[in-house]
Amino acid sequence: MTFPRFFQAVLALCFFANAALAQTPAAKSRTNAAPPSSGKNDVLVEKSAEAADLESIPATRVDTAKDLTVITFGSCNKVDKPPFMFDAIAANNPDLWIWLGDIIYCDTTDMAVKGAMYKRLKNSPEYRKLTSKTPVIGMYDDHDYGVNDAGKGFPNKKTSKKLLMDFLGVPANAPVRKREGAYQSYTFGKAGHSIKVILLDTRYFRDTLIRDTSTDAVRGKHPYTENLDGDMLGEAQWEWLEHELRHSTANLNLLCTSIQVISNEHPHEKWGNFPNCRKRLLNLIVQTQPKNLLILSGDRHMAEISKMDLQGLHYPLYDFTSSGMTHTRTGTSEANKFRVGEMLVRKNFGLLKIQWNGTHPIVTMQVRTLRNEMLQEITVKY
Repeated sequence: MTFPRFFQAVLALCFFANAALAQTPAAKSRTNAAPPSSGKNDVLVEKSAEAADLESIPATRVDTAKDLTVITFGSCNKVDKPPFMFDAIAANNPDLWIWLGDIIYCDTTDMAVKGAMYKRLKNSPEYRKLTSKTPVIGMYDDHDYGVNDAGKGFPNKKTSKKLLMDFLGVPANAPVRKREGAYQSYTFGKAGHSIKVILLDTRYFRDTLIRDTSTDAVRGKHPYTENLDGDMLGEAQWEWLEHELRHSTANLNLLCTSIQVISNEHPHEKWGNFPNCRKRLLNLIVQTQPKNLLILSGDRHMAEISKMDLQGLHYPLYDFTSSGMTHTRTGTSEANKFRVGEMLVRKNFGLLKIQWNGTHPIVTMQVRTLRNEMLQEITVKY
């Protein structure tokens, strides 16, 4: 047996010994449960020295000078589930991985517990294999931000933001570190083939969701109704977004939001819960006329692609949803008049292949499984 193999065997024995020890009553007594929130999504995580110091784990540097030809993204990843998806993602040799929220499932106000969960993911061999070659950017959603469907009232939101920044390896001097909210943007590639990625924070400033108390709501069919006065982004983020769109020099713009924009008939979290806010976003896209904007979204524990023709926008607006890296929703059908292709209730990640016709992008959207099988493909020539 060579030394590297012997060393690997020792590490494996330590791993399984620790796993067994964690099941003992003594180990369980050191476990801290998250306070009641959404019920099924609460987790138990052992507090330890690993709860902090996320900054000490190196991240792949985000090289914005590099042209992007393969972009992968996804959401809804339970750390206690098998991490098979990362091998499938890495098999595509992506130039970038984008987290669209629910990176971990940790519904708690205990930030030490949340930090430990992030570190557990960041140290996992499968994730480290991906991130050793692929830069990572992203955003939280409710189950890594705070608690189920949480918004601006979450008491630990500043620390949640910091833990996300540390997990992603965002530099200490980055502008996002110095402002409220986790929103930020990156522009990749050379002039003529540049791609801008805009990451929206739909949690930190979001107003209260209004619970639907109708008979159907009691049966669980319509949990939320419209909040006509509510906002998603907060004025500072709105001003920033307008500037990012209006002054973008990119030939392809990716607008990343943890929840869906276009799909509007389902009763769960979506931009449509704040209809005037959704209208404001769509109007802003028309007013600012960014070149070739495509929306990426998560949250729904399934995959689908929605398409909308906006009056005043000279190209179709797509919303590519990829969600459910480790688990999926119940029910395989749902109304969405904007859907193109199928609604896919399978564990999945999203992939974009970028080609160019001069300065015009040709974007192929693919839904892929944990075995890297392609379930759906739609190509858009801008």
